Formats: sequence, C-alpha cells, structure tokens
Amino acid sequence: MIYDIFMPALSSTMTEGKIVSWTKSPGDKVEKGETVLVVESDKADMDVESFNEGYLAAILVPAGEEAPVGATLGLVVETEAEIAEAQAKAGSGGGSSAAPTATPAPQQPEPVAIASGTTTTETASVPSSNGNGKSSGRIIASPRAKKLAKELKVDLATIAGTGPHGRIVAADIESTAGKPVTASIAAPSAPAPKTFPAPTPTVTSTPSVPVGQTVPLTTFQKALVQNMVAAMAAPTFRVGYTITTDGLDQLYKQIKGKGVTMTALLAKAVALALKKHPIVNASYTDQGIIYHKDVNIALAVAMPDGGLITPVLQNADQVDIYSLSRRWKELVERARAKQLQPEEYSTGTFTISNLGMFGVDRFDAILPPGQGGILAVGASRPQVVANEEGLIGTKRQMAVNVTCDHRVIYGAHAAAFLKDLAVIIEENAQSLTM
Repeated sequence: MIYDIFMPALSSTMTEGKIVSWTKSPGDKVEKGETVLVVESDKADMDVESFNEGYLAAILVPAGEEAPVGATLGLVVETEAEIAEAQAKAGSGGGSSAAPTATPAPQQPEPVAIASGTTTTETASVPSSNGNGKSSGRIIASPRAKKLAKELKVDLATIAGTGPHGRIVAADIESTAGKPVTASIAAPSAPAPKTFPAPTPTVTSTPSVPVGQTVPLTTFQKALVQNMVAAMAAPTFRVGYTITTDGLDQLYKQIKGKGVTMTALLAKAVALALKKHPIVNASYTDQGIIYHKDVNIALAVAMPDGGLITPVLQNADQVDIYSLSRRWKELVERARAKQLQPEEYSTGTFTISNLGMFGVDRFDAILPPGQGGILAVGASRPQVVANEEGLIGTKRQMAVNVTCDHRVIYGAHAAAFLKDLAVIIEENAQSLTM
C-alpha cells in the first residue's frame, strides 16, 4: 500500500508552505506519528508527522521548495518491497491512487487540529485520543514535549496530557519535572528598556538585508501581507488619548524586583478596561458580532529576522500580575524560537503594539483581522503641564492611539474605553496587583 504525505493546512490563512527540511530519507523506517519533515507555516516552523507506519519511499518536494496546501510531498509504503514501485510512480509524476481511501483528506480534520497552525500536525492522531495523551495505544505528545521529556528524563507514559484531545504539551512536562519549560529554549530575548512603558522586548539589532537583490517572500512574510491586505478592507477610525504614567512608573519600581514587567502591567490595565467595555473586545464576522467571553491580550513582538508575531496573554484580566509577567517572558522566548502553539498566537481578542521603546511619540496601528481594536502605545516622556489651578509642573505622559473596526465600535465606545484606561493607570495603578 502506498500512502501520500500531504501539505497540511497549519493555519486558517495558510495557502502554501515551504519545506524547511526532511528528517527522513528515502528508504528510512517511519513510525506512525513520527516526524518526517518540517514545514514553514505563516507563524512558525511545524513538524509534520506520518499518518502511517512503513518506509519513506520518495520525496516529491525537496527542502527549500514550496507547495500548496493539500499537495503530495512524499510517499510512504508499508513494506520495503514496495519502495521501488512508489519511486517509479514518483518518477512518472503519478501520485498514490490509494491515498484518498487510506489517508484522511487534509481538508477534513477536526478544527482544533488545524485552526491556526500547530507544532505538529495532529489531524491523524488526535481525534482518537483518550484524554491521557494516548491514541490507539500510542503516546500523543508535541515534539517539544518529547524533547523536554528526554532532557528531564520524564516518562511520557506517566503523563496526563492537558493539550487538545489529551495531547501532552511542554507545560505538562514542566509541571511533572518541577522545572521551567524555558530551560530548553536557547533563543535569547533582549530586555525591554526600563525608562518608559514597553510592551515588547527591544530588538537590539537590525536584520541584515541583501542590498541590491530581489528576495522572494518567506511563508511568514506572505501570510503577513495577506493579513494586512485583508485588514485594509475593514472600515477603521482612530482615537487618541494622553495618559499620565507617574503612578504606573512608581508601581513598576516597587515590584519589578519580583519579576514584574512593564508589558504585563500595561496588558493588565488594558484587560481591566476591556472588561468594563466588552464591545471594544468584540469582533466582526459575516454572521454577526462576536462578543468574546475571554479577554485575551495579544502583544506585537518584532522577530529577529524581520516581521512580527503576536503572542497572547489569555484571560489577562483574571491572572495575577506576577504570573502574567512570567507567562509573557516565556511566550517571547518561544515566539522567537518559533515554538508557539496555535492557541498562543491566534486567540487574541485585542492587540497592543508599542513603538514607544524606540522613542516614537505616537503612531497609527493597523487593525489585525478578526479583532475589533488595537492600541498603539507611544513613549512615556517627562512633559511640562499645567494643573487645573494653572500651576506649572512636570509629569510623565504617554500618547496612546486606538484603531477600531467601525462595524463594531463607535467613537463614543472608543473614547469611554480610553478614559477608563487612563483612570486605571493614573488613579488606580495599585489595582493592577490585585
């Protein structure tokens, strides 16, 4: 029997992917669920697993080339005797006639598995999981969880997975071993400046570019272009506000020694304001307006090699500031290592983008597809201001500018949201630690 290895739909916007590398060579033994290649999706490098046990007979799309979603990338056979037959079919340009019946159609896996990309394609193994990280007797675990388990000498068979359909994820290994997941991540994360609020770590160097050359877009860049073009179709408007940050700065000085980041403080403040204004946390669809029950704050992070990604602090209004800070540090490290799970970058209900770390006073942010608003945060600077009595003094202030989808949010809604955000930061900063 000959089986096809398909290009999976690793995200809702993905139309094609690039083969980063093959982990198996023709003739190699392949176990069911074993990683056979790595695909560059629109958000991260993803491991693609084999649906079947057997032998890799042929590679149809070599490393470095791109293929559309659903295309056949390689062939797997059940026995070594079938390798020559499969290679002959590959050489003649023919695919496997058995693939439609022997392998699930790539466009029909459960939505959880392919909603927005995943570190491993779960379309074959996840649906039959029994909730203990096992499917048909086989342990279901992400590649990162497997690697971490090996490093920390944890037996996967003893782990109860908390991922989709009982899949074992890295956090499960962390809780069992009592060690932070970030210990296995080698990618460094540059610290954020401490002189003003900065929701994202500073990029310390500008990526080198091949001046004078035309370089094809990466899969990541193509997806970003598609998202931005789609975003321009939404009718948007912008509302600005100047917020005094003296109270926030003072709070940050008091608790930064406990690992609290300014990013987490800003995310918490925005989340609390959104809780009071659920319409600003809503989003438009052709079926109607979605009023999200969770407040998930996405924060734009610049990637070292260009582009950006938006890791998500889920339920930011409910998580304490110390846990939120630890979570953010971990997300940034794994984002730059291209190790985020789909729910960690695709579930945002509202986004914060900060260029204040570069000294930018104010700017307009582009509305992300699927969200109702995005907040652009400028630099916090000492400003000479006059109080209500006309006395002159100095205060630290930052300019924020919210971009809204006018199909969901109106000007009065945006203004009320910004006013309450200012009240939280200026008059009730201590509430961020509660």
